[in-house]
Amino acid sequence: MYRKETLPNGVRIVTEEIPYVRSVALGIWVGAGSRDEDDSNNGIAHFIEHMMFKGTARRSAKEIAEALDAVGGQLNAFTSKEYTCYYAKVLDEHLDVAVDLLSDMFFNSLFREEDIEKEKNVIIEEIKMYEDTPDELVHDIFASTLWHGHALGRPVIGTDKIIGHLGKKELLAFREKFYSPDSLVVAAAGNIQHETVVGKLASLFGNINSLRPVRNYGVPKPNCRVSCKDKDTEQVHVCIGTPGLPMDDKNIYVLHIMNSILGGGLSSRLFQEIREERGLAYSIFTYHSSYQDAGLFSIYAGLSRNNLDEVISLISREVRDVRYNGVTGEELTRAKEQLKGNILLGLENVSNRMTRLGKSELSLNRIVTVEEAVEKINRVSLEDISDLAGELFRSENVVISSIGPGLDEKKLKVCID
Repeated sequence: MYRKETLPNGVRIVTEEIPYVRSVALGIWVGAGSRDEDDSNNGIAHFIEHMMFKGTARRSAKEIAEALDAVGGQLNAFTSKEYTCYYAKVLDEHLDVAVDLLSDMFFNSLFREEDIEKEKNVIIEEIKMYEDTPDELVHDIFASTLWHGHALGRPVIGTDKIIGHLGKKELLAFREKFYSPDSLVVAAAGNIQHETVVGKLASLFGNINSLRPVRNYGVPKPNCRVSCKDKDTEQVHVCIGTPGLPMDDKNIYVLHIMNSILGGGLSSRLFQEIREERGLAYSIFTYHSSYQDAGLFSIYAGLSRNNLDEVISLISREVRDVRYNGVTGEELTRAKEQLKGNILLGLENVSNRMTRLGKSELSLNRIVTVEEAVEKINRVSLEDISDLAGELFRSENVVISSIGPGLDEKKLKVCID
């Protein structure tokens, strides 16, 4: 059962009681990510996430690392385009340890100058590692190509040049501005009681006072073009896609299902045709990313340069087929069961449940229940798939990003009309 408490200052506490497990997942969700940055501080949200682990007035960085190891727990964090999350997973008997540690990190991190300079080097090495991982980098290039000039197109990790110029003043100013009560959700799932969790958190999070940050996002306007990064790689890595849907769009579950049918699993059209039947690629899949007011849909393939033209032709053919001929009833049924199965299997993990709570409340201001999701999946029709495919899959919408040696933007063309 989901329950929610909003503290007087606007901080939201959401819980799900699961009495038959022995574990608890606790996460502090902040509505601040790379979308809140500009060209002068790109990467600062991710930088702040790193600094939260570097020591408080009570704990050194090593003691932070040891705190949950000592009780068999897990501690981590991540930054995305629209939010940052700090989370822990522990046995239910160690909930107090997790609450104390996360709150200490969140409120009392020191941001020492020497730690900031040291962490700059760590992040710059992380950026270099990312640059050397083309099968990941190509997705960032796709987003920056689609949303060129908009904050959603910037990489979460930032650039080495910008990271090198950020200091304590900039880090603390960003945290002060965007780590505000109305942007905070604390989510907990597991063997807990709602009242107990609220009691532990209210005194810690109820005293935060800050002005509501002014966000002038602006709805991103898609730029439909081709971007090639010349790099000496063994494979060519390519993303072909279109603008997608915001996370609260009425057709979001239609997109989930279309994604599953086209390239979301081992039985999907693209995986079967390109990998299983023809052996042209090892990795081929589709995905979609949804944000508050925008989204993207992408097809990724990693393949030999010699196979690129044929694979692009096959991708174009499958996309056209979905657009003009739709999908079969059998495909629709299988995709629905796949999605429902994924959701229900995810319920067996308290971390997944906590993530559903935090992300849903922070992004949508409500909890999307499992029952609601299943009901919306069941309502999707063949006509819904055809209508959405016709809306998204148009040649004028197509964006292509690629990494590999000797690629020519003029020759990378996709025709799905």
